[in-house]
Amino acid sequence: MPTHEEYMQRCLKLAALGAGRVSPNPMVGAVLVYGDRIIGEGWHQEYGHAHAEVNCIASVLASDRDLIPLSTMYVSLEPCAHFGRTPPCADLIVQHRIPRVVIGCTDTFSQVSGRGIAKLEVAGIEVIQGVLEAACRRLNRRFFTRQEQQRPYVILKWAQSEDGFIAPPEGRRVMLSNPFSQKIVQRMRSEEDAILVGYRTALLDDPQLSNRYGPGKQPLRVVIDPQLSLPPSLKLMDGSQPTIVLNELKTVEQHSLQWKQVATNTPAAWLQQLDTINSIIIEGGARTLEQFIGTDMWDEAFIIKTPHLLGEGVPAPVLRHAIRQEVLSLQADVIYHYDHEHTARLFPNQ
Repeated sequence: MPTHEEYMQRCLKLAALGAGRVSPNPMVGAVLVYGDRIIGEGWHQEYGHAHAEVNCIASVLASDRDLIPLSTMYVSLEPCAHFGRTPPCADLIVQHRIPRVVIGCTDTFSQVSGRGIAKLEVAGIEVIQGVLEAACRRLNRRFFTRQEQQRPYVILKWAQSEDGFIAPPEGRRVMLSNPFSQKIVQRMRSEEDAILVGYRTALLDDPQLSNRYGPGKQPLRVVIDPQLSLPPSLKLMDGSQPTIVLNELKTVEQHSLQWKQVATNTPAAWLQQLDTINSIIIEGGARTLEQFIGTDMWDEAFIIKTPHLLGEGVPAPVLRHAIRQEVLSLQADVIYHYDHEHTARLFPNQ
């Protein structure tokens, strides 16, 4: 007989299928079980569309519909209790007279935060909470960071040479990572909400900051330009996709370009202007990365160490308060994955 934990693991696997498609909502998976048989399952597939519980119930075959009021629903996150882009999932569960609901973790979003559980219990539904709670929170660490800390989840990413440089001397460009690592980076871009670069990286490298290798969304582009000195000829200013220019002078919007004024030229002020998104990748340059590291304003980091020898150039940043999570070898490149100490504490990787 499968356990609560085994069914919740299935919910987590389903939920992860929504990566890169449901933000700013959380990823959620749901399973409906009669006896020891799964009769329905679903996940939140796209922002603004049906939630996991709706898709789960809708997936039940006509021959099994009469079993719904005799079944247990497993869901990785507390069912919503408010009207947003879709009706409350807690109401749907009550409507279908599902007698028992097993929940992975509560939703700390202010419009839910225990209200979904309360609705179920008032309707006489048995609620079991906290099954694989840490794993459920870990999956949605981006969402919970925005809800609980009022800022995006910050991911640092850079490639460095074997002798510890992030770039050659000013004015020269070189691709340090290999094609396999580059594909990993492109996948990251498709799953996170935004990418940020500093003024010098935008000016010297003229990056496009797009997902170029496969399916998935294009991330929001963010560039720091305190005095609005970047030339309009840069790819970041071409209007091809939504772009935010963080600056100290003005707030104005023009088509897909937004200029947002910040009070100070600091990571905290930048993130304050981006508090409607769940996650952001900081891709450089070295000074911008060091500002996030120096203020402990980061949550996760990916460092691609390559076999190249530059001999001189821009020294790679040095992480502090970092806990290594995993190492991935891609031919000669090695990707080191770290959590900040506070991330490892709040969202342990069990």
